[in-house]
Amino acid sequence: MIVVTNAGPLIALAQIGQFDLLRLLYGQVHIPQGVWDEVKALGHNCPGAAEMVSANWINIVRVNDPTAVELLRDRLDEGESEAIVLAIELHADLLLIDEARGRRVAEARGLKKTGTIGTLILAKRAGWVRGVTPLLDQLVARGFRMGKELYQIARSLADESN
Repeated sequence: MIVVTNAGPLIALAQIGQFDLLRLLYGQVHIPQGVWDEVKALGHNCPGAAEMVSANWINIVRVNDPTAVELLRDRLDEGESEAIVLAIELHADLLLIDEARGRRVAEARGLKKTGTIGTLILAKRAGWVRGVTPLLDQLVARGFRMGKELYQIARSLADESN
């Protein structure tokens, strides 16, 4: 399975101590050079930076078509743009991306996508985490933007709704 991610899921999962779920669920994860640079530039104290640098299962790849990246830059940041282009170039099975605008652009290009929340739900179904609700609460407490409706949908998909 070819999986590409942008910075959002790397950082969010590291913030809640669940970075290794990426390896457990997907094996190897591909990131574009722009995502590597973005997370590394945030500094070693940034959640995800130290984990990313030491993860031998993360494959850093340069995109082949910088023009395609530039065409997306009017709507998306560099990491998101590169991740979408890399997913297309690698014929990725899955793109991990959280930002709504990036998800819409990826979907318009026919990419299968999920994000941090989908990864947590998948991890629960695979038995790697006991509950999604406490992890969602940790994400929200750390500034992850998630509306009440998405929170309830995620809990429902994880079979944790009351």
